[in-house]
Amino acid sequence: MTVNADLTLAQKFDIDGFVPTGRLLSASEVDTYRDIYDRFLAGEIESGDKRSDLGSHVPRRDGVRENITQIMWPCALYEPLLDMPLHARGLAVAKALIGDDAVLDFDMLIHKDPRTHVPTPWHQDAAYWIDLPDKRAVSIWVALDDTELDNGCMWYVQGSHRKPLRTHYPTSDGKNIMCDCSEDEPGATAVPVTAGEGIAHSGTTLHYSRGNATDSVRRAYILNFRPAEMLRLERERGYDVGLTDNTRLVRNSAAGEAVGEAAGEAAGEQDGGGRR
Repeated sequence: MTVNADLTLAQKFDIDGFVPTGRLLSASEVDTYRDIYDRFLAGEIESGDKRSDLGSHVPRRDGVRENITQIMWPCALYEPLLDMPLHARGLAVAKALIGDDAVLDFDMLIHKDPRTHVPTPWHQDAAYWIDLPDKRAVSIWVALDDTELDNGCMWYVQGSHRKPLRTHYPTSDGKNIMCDCSEDEPGATAVPVTAGEGIAHSGTTLHYSRGNATDSVRRAYILNFRPAEMLRLERERGYDVGLTDNTRLVRNSAAGEAVGEAAGEAAGEQDGGGRR
């Protein structure tokens, strides 16, 4: 694996808001991570309230565990992950893209079972987070299976990280958040990658993925990094990105304008009114 802090990688990240990292894991390393990943999914490694469904607003088919399985903080639930290759290689990429003060903020697993067909809603990660003075952040999305359009490869909107955060609002069941965007958005780009390869994106880059329409699973491991001083400030303010409270809310005021309005509309509808 090559993780050079070359200007081409950093400049593309700065211009587009995302950049493929190339291979981060060998084929044998991918197999090792898949084994641990599948132990999480099977419940052999207990994840408790760190496990939830990012697609819970869509009714599940019979036999489906979750439409989109999310497990927060796998490295806290299974500490040997911290000493395995991906965290160190991810940190090297993060330092190349946002600076030498980058440190791990959190990690997570996102899994799509075969034929679940449920998209991950469009969103910007920063909408979930408390607002911090230093906006630098990078998420490194690592494929543990080959990804393509039909099984849920990542989509990004080029340059969206340079614009104000969009208004985010709850999904229909109130358990996740989303914003208005589509594949027809100018700059929307699908980025298929093979198992072991990664894609880095900014905390303010619009992104989503289609549902899995294939007969195979789609496993992804995500690492997030931000400046050490911002991590300290984040924890000082009581926010640990789901380690103690795994609820998905709009926490960034710049992205939360519609939350109160949506609640007001719901109350109005119960009274027979409501805006349209």
